[in-house]
Amino acid sequence: MAGSIKKDGNSWYFVLDLGKDQLTGKRIQKKKRGFKTKKEAQAALVETLNELNKGTYIPQVKTLYKDYLNEWFTDKKTKIQPSTYSTYKWLIDKYIIEYLGNIELSKLTPMILQRFYNELSNAGNIVPENIQKIHSLINNSLKRAERWGLLNRNVAALVDRPKSVKKEIEVWSLEEAKQFLKVALEDRLYIAFLLAVTTGMRQAEILGLRWKDVNFEDSSISVIQTLSHDGKTLKIGTKTKSGMRKVHLPLESIQHLMKHKRIVERERSQNGPLYENNDLIVCTSFGTPIIPRNLMRTFYRLIKTADVKKIRFHDIRHTHATLLLMQGVNPKIVAERLGHSDIRMTLDTYSHLLPSMQQETASKFGAMLFNN
Repeated sequence: MAGSIKKDGNSWYFVLDLGKDQLTGKRIQKKKRGFKTKKEAQAALVETLNELNKGTYIPQVKTLYKDYLNEWFTDKKTKIQPSTYSTYKWLIDKYIIEYLGNIELSKLTPMILQRFYNELSNAGNIVPENIQKIHSLINNSLKRAERWGLLNRNVAALVDRPKSVKKEIEVWSLEEAKQFLKVALEDRLYIAFLLAVTTGMRQAEILGLRWKDVNFEDSSISVIQTLSHDGKTLKIGTKTKSGMRKVHLPLESIQHLMKHKRIVERERSQNGPLYENNDLIVCTSFGTPIIPRNLMRTFYRLIKTADVKKIRFHDIRHTHATLLLMQGVNPKIVAERLGHSDIRMTLDTYSHLLPSMQQETASKFGAMLFNN
């Protein structure tokens, strides 16, 4: 295996003879240009020869990153939820391919990726959490490219994961939660809001809940089915494995469920063959799933009428957890109700409550021990 150093104007390059192509019989050569000195070209030639001898040499791939990324993502589609796929597809098409798509896979560098993340952050039109997701997508795709021998190394692993500033959680006070439920009482979707406040369930879990998932004898519901973000697909399973859980309800919630069931049964009888029986608790008068955006439209209208702080629907979940923790409920029980896979997630999310809880606990313990 022979190599030589040559000069081209003011720069140097090396040529390496890799032998003959077994199919065509033509000689294969590798050239690398752009060295400022003969010594640099010589060192690069020696390094390439060493890689060839060790079997670690990987020829540069001319494939554009967008072509490789699309192929990688097609494979990944089978391993993720449809809602997750939709989010990732949007991030890939709108941001990653727009900025990095026409760069050759082998020419991606840590500096290029860092500049990309900086530009996204400085533009201010994408939340930090999505910049983190973009980094994860790039990192995972290049990790496989490295594993498959298309790259010498995963350059994304050399770039620090973009930081995300944790937003302060917005929740209702007990009075605000009561006021909202009081105003929402006569609304047809009241049961959805009541379940959110009294169970901490996610929106998709509430909209996918079935009557057969309710145990009226022990006042509990089993979270098993969810509704997709677009309101078109009911699927067995939750966001995480731990999300499939059993949640107990207050007696008042069970009573409202019984009342709501009579309404649903009456609508099913009135609409006859037009009724689509999905066994859903929260549904239209024709039995079809409630589209999430319609639920949100009602939610924000009721917030305005109740004159309470405007929060996201997901923040009702935070409100439920916060009210429980402020009552002194064990964080492990709160984690189980929320379907958190690890109690650390619960403690981290609601760590702002811990100092006051610690102080209250110490006071209660003192009162118990010293009879104050």
